[in-house]
Amino acid sequence: MDAKLAVIGLGSIGSMALWQASRLSDSVVGFEAATPAHGRSAVGGDTRLFRMIYRGNPDYYPIMERSRSLWAELEAETGQDILTPTGGLSIGTANGSYINSVLDTTRITGAEHYVLSREDMAECYPQHNLRPDDCAIYDPRAGVLRTDRAVSAAVASAQANGAAVLQNTPVDSITETGHGVVVASGDRTWTFEKVIVASGGWSRRLMPDHLKAVTETKRIILTWFIAQDGTQFSPEKFPVFSRMYDDRSMYGAPAVDGVTVKASVDGPLDGRGRTTPNPDSVPRELTPEEIEKATETVTEFFPGLTPTIVRSDAFPDLFAEDRNPLLGWLDENSRVYCATGFSGHGFKMATGYGHIAAHEALGTQTIEGLDFVRPDRFKAR
Repeated sequence: MDAKLAVIGLGSIGSMALWQASRLSDSVVGFEAATPAHGRSAVGGDTRLFRMIYRGNPDYYPIMERSRSLWAELEAETGQDILTPTGGLSIGTANGSYINSVLDTTRITGAEHYVLSREDMAECYPQHNLRPDDCAIYDPRAGVLRTDRAVSAAVASAQANGAAVLQNTPVDSITETGHGVVVASGDRTWTFEKVIVASGGWSRRLMPDHLKAVTETKRIILTWFIAQDGTQFSPEKFPVFSRMYDDRSMYGAPAVDGVTVKASVDGPLDGRGRTTPNPDSVPRELTPEEIEKATETVTEFFPGLTPTIVRSDAFPDLFAEDRNPLLGWLDENSRVYCATGFSGHGFKMATGYGHIAAHEALGTQTIEGLDFVRPDRFKAR
């Protein structure tokens, strides 16, 4: 037996699982096909939004609470600035489906929030060109996460705790035996008591057929624009935002470099609906339709941004059929634990997911109330 636990994939979730596991055991190994925080994984793109206000399943909220605390712990442990408080805005039509859905979820979770009228928004956040019936929900606990810094810090902290990291070691297969799990890379093999699969868009290669049938790798695109006055789009003045209507939507983050603002369309043309079977060959260039949609949306929403894309990129992620993650054992007798399929929404809760995966894989804790993310929800298919 080479170690108690292997973590396959040291990206958004795997890096955090490795970090958390290293706090629980000195017998942990991480496998990374390239290098941690490499620019071709779903970690790419510099930043991600962290929010406590959202629409959807309120059962995510405890994971968000735990994640926020763990981001602070990672910062304290490594001396890195990872989560920058900015506040957050959910913007849409007053009494429209998006705003009502966010408010419905927020009433259940009890998250702190403030409803801002169109007049409030115009006074406090004039960067947004608003529609006549707009309003916003302000999230005082939101912020922007530095993705590559977060992953690098988590892996470094895990190594400092005694975890081994095998870089440039793509895993070809995992095989459960009566004594453990055999991990193969090229002509080398290792045996572990348990394995966490956290390789994002590459995870399907290591999945059983019934999970391959309900997942697919898709392409996520990101775009950046130049601020005409960078001070107006700084983290101190420009909260992270999600703005949604029936005809167009966008989300984004402030200019962490003082110049470029991340503003990416969120809808049918953002790449989330575009299947990319091979995560190694995700089309990086935007299509003319994607460029047109992004520039049209920025032109309407942000008169203070030059409506020309100055940077863009695309990344693979694994999407589950119901858009909920795969977090848990393959089945009740398995030694393989899934931590994948986050469908483009995993990073803000990466520390929380990593905490759950590490504790459950090492048998120190079982988290209740997570039936909606357990892989065995697809077992009867």
